[in-house]
Order: sequence, then C-alpha cells, then structure tokens
Amino acid sequence: MKILVTGGTGFIGQSLCPALLSAGHSITVLSRYPKKVFSVFGEQIHELNSLKHLADDAHFDAIINFAGAPIFASKWTDERKKVLLASRVDITRQLVEFIERAATKPAVFLSGSAIGFYGDQGDTILEESASVSEQDDFGHHLCAAWEQAANKAKEQNVRVCILRTGLVIGKHGGFLQPMILPFKLGLGGKLGSGTQWMPWIHMDDYVAICQALLNNNELEGVFNLTAPNPVTNSDFTRALAKQLKRPAFVTTPAWALNLLLGEMSQLLLGSQRVIPKHLLDSGYQFKYTELEAALENVLQK
Repeated sequence: MKILVTGGTGFIGQSLCPALLSAGHSITVLSRYPKKVFSVFGEQIHELNSLKHLADDAHFDAIINFAGAPIFASKWTDERKKVLLASRVDITRQLVEFIERAATKPAVFLSGSAIGFYGDQGDTILEESASVSEQDDFGHHLCAAWEQAANKAKEQNVRVCILRTGLVIGKHGGFLQPMILPFKLGLGGKLGSGTQWMPWIHMDDYVAICQALLNNNELEGVFNLTAPNPVTNSDFTRALAKQLKRPAFVTTPAWALNLLLGEMSQLLLGSQRVIPKHLLDSGYQFKYTELEAALENVLQK
C-alpha cells in the first residue's frame, strides 16, 4: 500500500512506520519538520510538509492519523487547550478535506483517539459500545471532537477505524520513560487512592493491531487499543517496582496532583476500566495480555 502517516515521528509512529516498511508498504510522513523525518527514518520514507502540496490526483491507499501536540507537555491553560484541540481536530479535518477532493479515495482511514473519551468511570467495565453521558472534562471533549472530525470520512465511503488508545508501554519513550528514574531511586508509588484503573497496551500489540486494521476490510468503527487485562494504579505501581527491584512506598496524594497539575490531573486520577471487545471479537490474539510480561520485555537490557 501507499500510506500517508501523520505524527509519524512520534512515540508510536517511530515503531509503526518501520514495521510498515518491512511489510512492503510505501510510507509518506506528514510533518512540519522535514529534517526530523530524515533524521529518524533516513531516505526510506518520503516526507510531506503540507497537505496543500498534494494535488487532487495524489493517491494513498490508506491514511493513519496520529497527529497531536503532547498531552502532558504543560498545564491545561485555556491557550494550551486550544493548541491540543487544533493539533488534533484541525489536522483531521484537513485530512478529510483532502479525501473529499482526492480523485481516488483511500480505502481506509485509521485515526487516533484515547480512552479519555470515556471520562472518569470508576469500576465500570467499558467496552466500545459503553454509553457515555456528557462528561464535564476536557479529555472527553477533546476525544469526542477528534472522533467526530475523523468520522466525516465515512461520507466518502472510506472505511474508518477510531483508535481509542490506552497507555502504550514501549521502549525509549511514552508515559513509562519519566517514571523509571524516580522508581529506581525508591521514590515511586501510587497516585491518589491507587484504585483508578489504568488500561495499557504493549507497543508490539499496538503495531500489530494497526496492521490488522489496515488489512482486514471487515473491521471498522471504534476499537479500544488496550490489553484485555487493565490494572489499577496500585497494581501497576507494584509491578513496576518489582521489575526494577525497588520499593515503592511514596504515595502522591490527589490534592497534591490537583495543585501541581490542575485540570490535567484527571489523566492520572481518572479511572477507565477499558476492555478491547471489538478486537477480541475479531479474533486478534494479544501477544502481551499481562502487565508483568509487558514490563519485563520493555525494561530488559
């Protein structure tokens, strides 16, 4: 396939794009920083710095959309929220506009989202069909707007897959990386009560699922990209401490996280007990179903 990828130089893209190349696909990465595309991937991958440069007769068999400013980079001020929304929703709208004018439409559009769509749901088990009442938090509104923009591609008879992504466990980046040093120093511990659920997924499974969604014409709609066995924050803390052979007794109280991070603390204290029902129903077999094995793989030297 000829595949256009946005966010290709990010944490997930740096694992997915080489895997797609190995599978024989031709990859073009949309990025405002062409030099970064070259430094990460070399000459194997084409770079594109603007969708405006694509003629109407430009053709891609698939589009994968991971574009978005880092969610944890700074506190969620009103200005930062605008940046987070624009970097996801605006680029998604531009991709759909390209699809609308393209003489030959892509067959499939994979577009990112996050488990934050569900808001704070406590211990409720959340499959893709779970009803979500109006959530009064920015994470939900961000994901809902992002998904709504992507679903417009359905009007062009394009197969759309929405990827509600959990915490991705991988090497050299992601949410795990800044946690390793504090835990190694014995400063790790649970966040708040520790009872909040943390849906996770190993990078190998994430990449394999994206490839499965590209190749199976029967799969469309919303998919929870999480392992079948989510864990609580307390369980995650114990598992990471065990892998690093360190104690983890330092609890960060919820009030401190709220004071330090403001509204963004929802990402750490909110609870989503997410299950990947659509993937399991499709027959996908996870390589990593248990957190301990996933952490051992990523942290091994």
